[in-house]
Amino acid sequence: MQANRKSIKEWAEDERPREKLLLKGTESLSNSELIAILIGSGTQHQSALEVAQSLLSRCKNNLSDLGKLNVSDLMDIKGIGPARAVTIAAALELGRRRQAGVAQKTIVKNSSDVAGFLQAHLKDRTREVFAVVYLNRSNKIIHWETISEGGITGTVADPRVIFKKALIHNAVHLILCHNHPSGNLNPSQADKLLTQKIKEAAKLFDIQLLDHIIVSDEGFLSFADEGFL
Repeated sequence: MQANRKSIKEWAEDERPREKLLLKGTESLSNSELIAILIGSGTQHQSALEVAQSLLSRCKNNLSDLGKLNVSDLMDIKGIGPARAVTIAAALELGRRRQAGVAQKTIVKNSSDVAGFLQAHLKDRTREVFAVVYLNRSNKIIHWETISEGGITGTVADPRVIFKKALIHNAVHLILCHNHPSGNLNPSQADKLLTQKIKEAAKLFDIQLLDHIIVSDEGFLSFADEGFL
């Protein structure tokens, strides 16, 4: 440790992340200070705050990019071992679940009502994920399930699986959804064909397909809003 470098314990009390939070509240802390609290303590050569700053630099200070890091990615940062990586990953997941939980209480009246729920679940995924939101007669979300990962084709997005879950949960409305990790929100021809296939099959079960929503860091696209249904 450099002789002229102070550890966090030697800082003024109101400058230490934990004490600052207690004195001034969570909103007074920077992103790096909040992460430093999760990290807990520094290493022989870095304070917890410096480790946090290194982590944010890896993500170009973008919290959306931070959310995409898995435990292995986090452990690539000097000063972050398995325990610290797991703590950070758990905190990120709690944030996603909180956002999704707020949205799930909403009665879905339009695409934006459900977009926040979908983005909370899918926008940080680095692989393409296909999922279905199941709704009751009042258009309240009653179930959510990932159907497949890695792509969208007639094979992996099996209508039999989708409708089996719908019957189990007594759903009368469906919203299909998937993410585009590339950020491009334009639907492919395969996306459109699959949507029509599910829409027609749904009629056999007296179930209505309300929408197919694509999400990414850039926002979302609604098939219903764009006239693709």
